[in-house]
Amino acid sequence: MTEQHELDASARGVTTTRAPGLRRGAYLGYRWTLFAFLVAGVAQIFLAGLGVFRLQGQGLTAGGDSAFAPHRALGFTMGGIALLILVLAVIALAGARAIVLSAILVLLTSLMQSLLAGLADNHAIYGGLHALDGLLILAVAGYLYAGSRQRRT
Repeated sequence: MTEQHELDASARGVTTTRAPGLRRGAYLGYRWTLFAFLVAGVAQIFLAGLGVFRLQGQGLTAGGDSAFAPHRALGFTMGGIALLILVLAVIALAGARAIVLSAILVLLTSLMQSLLAGLADNHAIYGGLHALDGLLILAVAGYLYAGSRQRRT
């Protein structure tokens, strides 16, 4: 279909075949990006444990920044992946629930994790909430992934 023909068709309210193909591709990307996010979440748990046990015997100030640097870097990367998940969910028209939960995933990974980690420097309770928020993030991503596997593209 030529570009002019597509413009004429859209002006008459006729849909073209490009939009469903784009949505189908975006949905496939959405599903695989969720899978990658979950794998990154498992790596996050490993890196957090590695950082804690690397600190054991060193004191918190001796190597705290370097011990958690990989965990922190992957966390910021996961925030970007969560944003990509949201964009793909919107393009794919994944459904209202999927889009809302994807937006919540962005907020939990980008805002809450950083806020709780920063507050944990002064009060350990926030460190515990940081870990629980991480579990909530994986639960939301797991729910979205399971839902994406049930829907036919």
